[in-house]
Amino acid sequence: MANSNADAEEKKEMDIRSFSSSQHNQTPYIHKVGVPPKQGIFKEFKTTVKETFFADDPLRPFKDQTRSRKVVLGLQAIFPILDWGRSYNLRKFRGDLISGLTIASLCIPQDIGYSKLANLAPQYGLYSSFVPPLVYAFMGSSRDIAIGPVAVVSLLLGTLLRNEIDPSKHPDEYLRLAFTATFFAGITQATLGILRLGFLIDFLSHAAVVGFMGGAAITIALQQLKGFLGIKKFTKKTDIISVMKSVFHSVEHEWNWQTILIGATFLTFLLFAKYIGKKNKKLFWVPAIAPLISVILSTFFVYITHADRRGVAIVGPIEKGINPPSVDKIYFSGDYLIKGIRTGIVAGVIALTEAVAIGRTFASMKDYQLDGNKEMVALGTMNIVGSMTSCYVATGSFSRSAVNYMAGCQTAFSNIVMSVVVFLTLEFITPLFKFTPNAILAAIIISAVLGLIDYEAAILIWKIDKFDFVACIGAFFGVVFASVEIGLLIAVTISFAKILLQVTRPRTATLGRIPRTNVYRNTQQYPEATKVPGVLIVRVDSAIYFSNSNYIKERILRWLMDEEEQRKAASDPKIQFLIVEMSPVTDIDTSGIHALEELHRSLKKRNVQLVLSNPGRVVIDKLHASKFPDQIGEDKIFLTVADAVLTCSLKLPEEV
Repeated sequence: MANSNADAEEKKEMDIRSFSSSQHNQTPYIHKVGVPPKQGIFKEFKTTVKETFFADDPLRPFKDQTRSRKVVLGLQAIFPILDWGRSYNLRKFRGDLISGLTIASLCIPQDIGYSKLANLAPQYGLYSSFVPPLVYAFMGSSRDIAIGPVAVVSLLLGTLLRNEIDPSKHPDEYLRLAFTATFFAGITQATLGILRLGFLIDFLSHAAVVGFMGGAAITIALQQLKGFLGIKKFTKKTDIISVMKSVFHSVEHEWNWQTILIGATFLTFLLFAKYIGKKNKKLFWVPAIAPLISVILSTFFVYITHADRRGVAIVGPIEKGINPPSVDKIYFSGDYLIKGIRTGIVAGVIALTEAVAIGRTFASMKDYQLDGNKEMVALGTMNIVGSMTSCYVATGSFSRSAVNYMAGCQTAFSNIVMSVVVFLTLEFITPLFKFTPNAILAAIIISAVLGLIDYEAAILIWKIDKFDFVACIGAFFGVVFASVEIGLLIAVTISFAKILLQVTRPRTATLGRIPRTNVYRNTQQYPEATKVPGVLIVRVDSAIYFSNSNYIKERILRWLMDEEEQRKAASDPKIQFLIVEMSPVTDIDTSGIHALEELHRSLKKRNVQLVLSNPGRVVIDKLHASKFPDQIGEDKIFLTVADAVLTCSLKLPEEV
């Protein structure tokens, strides 16, 4: 072992000597770094704005088109149904009809349950699966999203609204505030799409969303214990400690064994149906129709046995008929306006995040492009219209969208089919739900939200990025042990903290030469990379801004001090050149240039020369504007690290 190490060291030294001698024996041709021509301020501003807001070049289809064609393309951009509707045929209709009927059978019992999460009467959940899907079918660009109320948004909306108004004491004011929040949720979504600000929702990291969704799923499931166990007096808090206290305090007096029997039996049935669907993808329809079968059977059982007289809580009468207008119920002034706006913005952003994530997932599976900004406008418009027709916040449902996809949907027409079925339900069938036990709705919601707990994603996040896992677990525990709002706040805070940390503390690395090449790489990643005598090479892996410029300067000086100590201990030549590899530096501001000037002065005092390698177009342009090359010398800026090392090596004393 000792001999092999000695051989490796000797080979390394020979490599360094051969490299050094080869540098001195050749006359190099050094490529100069190109300085771009000056851009006008208007052109530069125009380019920046275009890349920020119009990176997808949405006006490309309009180029070189006649005026009439531009009008048609404009209408198709607003209403995609005018585009895909031209090629619609019987085969596509058959797929959409089957998928529409399947998701309708799933959505009807779910909607009744989700409306309870939002502290609203059951019919409002059905209303929200009638009008919004119709609007989305005309304006949405996803072929697979199934629109309607979802568990997380329903819980979030119900929690935020209940903090403002008690729904049991002031039901009319609560309902009005729900419509107001829905209206401003739609305004928020549409505004983000029209102003092309969709990239803002990406600031909520995937890890934080995974944790938030998992925590919300646990919270929703715990909330269903009221209906599942037949408890009448239940805490209004959502944290796990308060809920479990409420559950165990009522164990002796309020638990109803008939209710528990109904809930446990059908929850087992629903979970078994889900298991069958996962085992055999062709049987996707089994878990899709299982909730409706459960509702029918449990309702029939309660009706014939009169179980409601023995303490089994039932849904009760559901108002018959389609959505009544609610424009006059929206608060446009008064004390509740600000509360509605605040709640609407939060609910709208969360609904948007979920819908866009779902849309992108299925679009990638079917290999088609999804326009995020169009989606936002479509979702916003449907919620604005929905708020005026007695609906609360609707968005894309992952469970229903998955069923829609597996059922073979071809276009957004499946949402129209679902909407028609809900319409028929509201007109003719709602009286039949009167004897539906609350326990079955609790079982349906519990079985639905369990899919939101993505433990496999959490494990993967732990393996990939520990800081991401902190965001995930922080959001999870915030929701479970505090509240939905606290969990959301933690998720957003940790996501922004990660961004700030990455911006203010960017990575730097020392580089060495890969043996028998002119390639320079990170010495920690490539331990075999050799250091150049008398030269230290440092790479900066970030743009240099006011937020990190001082850190980068100090970090480079620390690299220099550490390297000098190591080389002194090994009796290696003193460092005379410090090369800063700037390929990853995408931009620099005045603070960054000032930091480079300070670095240059500090190095000068140590008799070390500053050398730059491969600054990009924007960086070199700004460096020349500040006359920084005049300070270090034009001959100290090189196209590659190899050119810089070659030139520096030639200038080193012969003994080095």
